[in-house]
Amino acid sequence: MKSPKVSVIISTYNSPKWLTKTLWGYEFQNFKDFEIIIADDGSGPAIKEVINSFKDQFKYPIQHVWHEDDGFRKSLIINKSIIACNADYILMTDGDCIPRYDFVQTHFNYAKKGFFLSGGAIRLPMQTSKLIDYEDVKSQNAFDLIWLREHGLENKPLKNLKLTKDKKTSKFMNKISPSNASWNGGNASGWKKDILAVNGMDERMQYGGQDRELGERLMNYGLRGLQVRYSAVCVHLEHARGYAKKESIKKNKQIRHKTRSEKIVWTKFGIKK
Repeated sequence: MKSPKVSVIISTYNSPKWLTKTLWGYEFQNFKDFEIIIADDGSGPAIKEVINSFKDQFKYPIQHVWHEDDGFRKSLIINKSIIACNADYILMTDGDCIPRYDFVQTHFNYAKKGFFLSGGAIRLPMQTSKLIDYEDVKSQNAFDLIWLREHGLENKPLKNLKLTKDKKTSKFMNKISPSNASWNGGNASGWKKDILAVNGMDERMQYGGQDRELGERLMNYGLRGLQVRYSAVCVHLEHARGYAKKESIKKNKQIRHKTRSEKIVWTKFGIKK
């Protein structure tokens, strides 16, 4: 069986409604040669039911990589999912990020040797997140600035430019963006061989910058981040963050500081132990 050109890793935990909306977005991608890996950090049976329902209607292969719930272990389940990927190129995102129709195509088009891609997201308020339905994703209203403004999105002209459909504008904004081209777990991609070369995610890390630490090791390895936040468009659904704890964020900052200051490439706490 021929390998897909892109593996899309979607992380999730006990959010079946948001995962359903996210997967709707992949139903309408104009790029077809990809697979989906659901990186499930210990969800209950509702997530499996969602995945099985999409297996029946998807044109794309979809894998469910799961482990038992033992606290926040997103880095570990991402590493397991990296191993499961069949493509040479990996796109990482989350189960609360609905992709525009050209999301996978954009990552594939921008992919370059020696680089990883750094995207972002338009953060939606809860009322808008709840409102979006299947038809809104199918019609692409969920990515239309006027529609979103009418349904609760705040008027933030510069941030909302990430929804532009004009390719010249998006390329220009990518170029002048003051945001660091970091590895942002909700919208980032790179070559599998590069991710394996730094041993994947550091599994010591809890919530708070664990994805960026991967990007920092990739840069220490010699890669550069390429900004695509105005081209690779997705909308982020609002949700509670009960796993955001001060102590874990502090620990993660210490690990990241050491990674940067000592130019660490390989984590001892990654895919290979």
